Parts: sequence; C-alpha cells; structure tokens
Amino acid sequence: MAIDREALLGRVREALAKVKHPATGVDVLSSGRVTGLDADEDGKVRFQFVLRPEDPGTLVREARTAVEAVEGVARVKIDVKLPDALQAQRQQATRAHGGRSLRPHSVPAPTPDRNLVAGIEHVFAVSSGKGGVGKSTVAANLAVALAERGRRVGLLDADIYGPDIPLMFGERRRPAVTGARGQEKIVPLEAHGVRLMSLGFLLEDEQPAIMRGPLIAGILRQFLEQVEWGELDYLVVDMPPGTGDAQLSLVQTIEIAGAVMVTTPQDVATGDVRRAIRMFERVRAPVLGVVENMSGFACPHCGTHADIFGRGGGRRLAEDMHVPFLGEVPLDMQVREAGDGGRPTVISAPDSPAGRAFREIAEQLAATLEGALAGRP
Repeated sequence: MAIDREALLGRVREALAKVKHPATGVDVLSSGRVTGLDADEDGKVRFQFVLRPEDPGTLVREARTAVEAVEGVARVKIDVKLPDALQAQRQQATRAHGGRSLRPHSVPAPTPDRNLVAGIEHVFAVSSGKGGVGKSTVAANLAVALAERGRRVGLLDADIYGPDIPLMFGERRRPAVTGARGQEKIVPLEAHGVRLMSLGFLLEDEQPAIMRGPLIAGILRQFLEQVEWGELDYLVVDMPPGTGDAQLSLVQTIEIAGAVMVTTPQDVATGDVRRAIRMFERVRAPVLGVVENMSGFACPHCGTHADIFGRGGGRRLAEDMHVPFLGEVPLDMQVREAGDGGRPTVISAPDSPAGRAFREIAEQLAATLEGALAGRP
C-alpha cells in the first residue's frame, strides 16, 4: 500500500526539528542545514545536509537516526554538502563567464600561484597512474620519515573519493576553524609530527564524496589556500590514481617541486605509471623518481623469498624513462598492520626492511630537493 507522502514528510520534519546543534540549540531545519527534503510513496526519504565548519561530526548521524525512526520511513538518503568549496567555485566560474552558467570545457586552465603556499618551501606529489600500488602508504611514511629528520612537514590527502590518510594516522577528530568571519581557515590536525588535512576528516564514516570532476579543483584549492599550514619545509600531496582532474588541478594551481611515482613491479602497473610520468612531463612538472613498492616477500616463518609481483619493474621503468630510481619497498605484513593501526611503518617497525627502505627514500628526496634549493641563484 502506498504511503501518504505529505503525512510522511510532516512526521520527518517533526523529527528533524528535534535534532539541535549542541552549541546553538537551533534545530537542523530552522538553521537551514537540511534542504531539499523529499519522500516518495515507497517511504524513501532524501535530503541534503549542509555541513558547516563549526558542526560536530555527529550531527549528520543524529539527523539520519531521527529520520530512520519515523514511522513509514523505509530508507534514508543524505547528500552531505561542503558549502564553502562548492559555492566559491560556482561563484568564481559564473563571474569568469560574465554571469553565464558553467559549461563543459569552458573554464581556462588557471596559472599556478606560488603565493598560495608562500610559507611552504617544497611541495611534492606522490602519484601513480595505477590504483592499489600503495601511494598513500608511501606518502604517509615519507612524511613521517621527513618529520623525524627534524623537518616541518604537512600531508595533504588529495584523494577526494578514497581518503585513506585519516585511517593511516589513526586520526578521527574534526579540524577546528580559526580566524574572523569571512576569513576563516581550517587548522590541520597533527599526528606523528605531521600536519594533516583530508576530506575524510570532514565526512561521516562511509559517507561517499559524490561530485563531478570540476569540483575537485575547488576542493583542492581550498585545502591549499584555506588551511592554516603555517611554515613548512615539505608539503606531501597524496594523489588519487590516474592522470585526471586532481593531477591537473594541482599543477595548474601551484608550482610543485615534482612528483614521486609509485609502482609495483609487474607490467600492468608500470605501463600505467609510464603514462603518468608522460603526463607530468607534458605539464612541465619534474619527476623526482620512481619507488617500487611490494617489491618481494620474505616469509617470516621459513625465510623463503618470493617475487609475488615480479621483480625489477620499477628500476627498468626508471631507466627507460630517464628518471631516478629511489628504491624498493618489500611486501611486508607489518606495513599493512601499521597502516590499519594508524602508526606508519617508520614508527611502528623502524628496523624492518620496509621501515629502512622508507627512510632511505626520504633521505634521497631531501638531498635532491634541498640540494636544488641551495643551487638556486
């Protein structure tokens, strides 16, 4: 039997009116946080939740729980919106086109602006054309290894669709906001000596980031410009897989010192990374070198060595592409345990083969980047 849609919406509104912000006491309906409320005759309820910087991370969950408890509700669909990034980008795009609405391919490529990261000495990306090769693991461990060398380090999680940095650093808090109204900045969280920013800190658990490619540029710029990074020696940017919006947005927004390319030894991975290297070359971003991850496995019980994904593919790739080979990181259960446990390998297992490999790679990068800085006129 079909449900009375208007009666259901009335009950849902009553439930949402009881969900109040703990600081202001204003409910989520009156404050405009819930918009686009709708329901169908099958009991499916949909609405948007505009998440603001001052909101606690539990507010969306409380709204969902309240609606799910309403009689007649079969399913709840919530689309969480980040208003600052979306609104700023839409307004900017509209102004750039004389008030016309945004059209595909109608926005010219921006000019890199070094002033966005004026307090940061070196920005480098950890990237790959292939998913599942361990980019986030490499980025996290390089950031911590550099911090242990006494450097001031930040880590920006640019993987908007799959932000893993919060889990890898064991950090679940929501960032604070500082500054006067209209000039607010997000204060990055800090763990293991590294300043962190990720979309994962702003979303609920299991909440997907559902957005089209052009919005990626707006969010990435916001994380560069509206985060209080402070003075840093290094900002490590953990990129998503591929050669798409995030990679182009980064190199078009700021000038980067270069990219560290991560691959596994097998041809199916090195082929994709080869294309990614060509992409960075075409946009005139230096490739700092190649890291071969999951380079071999030594059985902890019998000591037998197995090249599960092949061997030497990363080194051959570096030689073919005429870029530095930074090193090999072996396949190790301790690396997986460290990532899931929120303590990167260079901290949790510093004397393991993987821990030593990450440190050696970080030392090479520091020598390359700081040597280049010393050589500037």
